[in-house]
Amino acid sequence: MYINVRLVGVAQRLERLPHKEQVAGSNPAADTKFMENTFNHKLYTFNSGLRLVVVPMESTRTVTVLVMVGTGSKYETKKINGISHFLEHMMFKGTEKRPGKLDISMELDGMGAEYNAFTGKEYTGYYAKASVKKIDTVMDVIFDIFLNSKLDEKEINIERGVIIEELNMYRDMPQRYVSDLFERLLYGDQPAGWDIGGDKETILNLKREEFLNYFNAHYIAPKTIVAIAGNVDPEEIKSKVERHFKNIRQGKEFGKLAVIEKQDKPQVFLHNKKTDQTHLILGVRAYDKFNDKKYPLGIMSIVLGGGMSSRLFSEVRDKRGLAYYIGAGGESYTDSGFFMVKAGVNNQKTKETLEVIMEELRKVKNEGITPQELQRAKDQVEGSMALGLEHSDAVAEMYAESLIFHNKVLTPEEELDKMKKVTLDQVLEAASDIFDNSKLNLSLIGPFEDENEFKKLLLF
Repeated sequence: MYINVRLVGVAQRLERLPHKEQVAGSNPAADTKFMENTFNHKLYTFNSGLRLVVVPMESTRTVTVLVMVGTGSKYETKKINGISHFLEHMMFKGTEKRPGKLDISMELDGMGAEYNAFTGKEYTGYYAKASVKKIDTVMDVIFDIFLNSKLDEKEINIERGVIIEELNMYRDMPQRYVSDLFERLLYGDQPAGWDIGGDKETILNLKREEFLNYFNAHYIAPKTIVAIAGNVDPEEIKSKVERHFKNIRQGKEFGKLAVIEKQDKPQVFLHNKKTDQTHLILGVRAYDKFNDKKYPLGIMSIVLGGGMSSRLFSEVRDKRGLAYYIGAGGESYTDSGFFMVKAGVNNQKTKETLEVIMEELRKVKNEGITPQELQRAKDQVEGSMALGLEHSDAVAEMYAESLIFHNKVLTPEEELDKMKKVTLDQVLEAASDIFDNSKLNLSLIGPFEDENEFKKLLLF
C-alpha cells in the first residue's frame, strides 16, 4: 500500500519510475508513430451507476484490474483525517470468502501478480496486474476486497501500529516529507492541507463504526470505476463484471469542501532538522484540473526540469554541482493546483541554489522558451507516453482517472493532441501569470532556524 502523492506532469505521470527528478528523458524518436495504434476502449455504464472501461491491448500478455473510487483525504473531516488511507490498508485484511489475513496476499503472490493500492486526496484505487490467463482470479480477488471487506475490529487495532510506523517512515524521509509540508503551507488547516495519512492521535482514536460509515458512504456505485486493460475481450469482461457487482453498495454522492486559497506575499515553511542535505520545494499556485492552461504549464515544466537536458538540471547540477536531484513538475486537483521545483542540495549552498532557481524562473517569465525547447518538450511528452502506454497498469489508471474527474474518457491521443498544440505565447502567458510574488511558496527541511534569510530571496 502506498500514499499516492504525485508531483509530476502529464508525461511523467505515466512512467512508473522511482526517481523522476533524475530520469535522463525519453528518446522521442523511439516511437513517434505510436498514435497510429490507438486503443479501442469500450465504456459501459450499468443500471447501478457503476462504470466499466475496458481497454484491449493485443500486444501484451498481462492484464490489469483496477477499481478506483472517487474519494480521498479531501473528503474527510478533521476528526477522521487519515481514514481513507487507513481503510485502504484494511481492505486487504480479509473478506467472508477469504477470511484469513494472508488469504488475499497468498492467492495473488501465488500467481506472480503485482498488486497494491493507493490513496490520494481525491481518489483511491486497488489493482492487480498478472498474466492474462489469470484474469478470472484477479477479478475475483480485487472485486472481493472492494465489495466484501470485513473491517474486523481486532485487525483495525493491529493495523494502527502499522499506519503509525508508515507515518514515522515518511517523516524520516525528508525528500518525501517536504512535499507534505509544501501542501500544508499552501492550504493550511483545511482538507487540502492535511496529510493524507492523518496524524498519530487521530489514527489511535478511529473507531470501527467510523470505518463502516465512511466505507458505506463513499464506496458506492456512482463513485466507482472499474478499469481493465490487457489482452481481453470487452464483452466477456462486461458480463463478468456485471455478475460480480450485482449487489454493489448504493448511496447518494456528496461533495467535499471547496479549497480556500489566501495569499498576498511569499511564504516559507521551514522544518528545522539536522540533515546532511537540504530538501526543498519552491513553488507557486497554478491551475486546476479543468483549466487548459495546465498544458502550456506542463510544457514549461519539462523545459525547466523534465530530465537531464533541462535548464535546471544543467544550471544547478551540471554547471555548479549544487544538487544530486532536481526537477520540476506540478499537481492539478479539481479546484486547485501548483507548479513546483524540487531539489536536494548541499546545506552550505542552499541559498545559492535558490538564487539560481529563481533566476531561471525569472528568465522564463520574462523571455519564455525557445522554439527548439518547445518542440523538444512536445517530443519528450510523446515519447514518454509511448513508453508508459506499453504497460497495462498505466493504461488502466489513466482511463479510470479521466472518468473519475471528467466523467468521460479522455484518451491518450486527446491529451497528447492538446500538448502538441501548445504555443510559445501560451507558455509565456502561463509563466507570466503564475510567477508572481503573491503566489510564491518555499518549504524546506534542513539545519536552519531563520525563515527571513530565505524570504528575502523570494522575489520575481
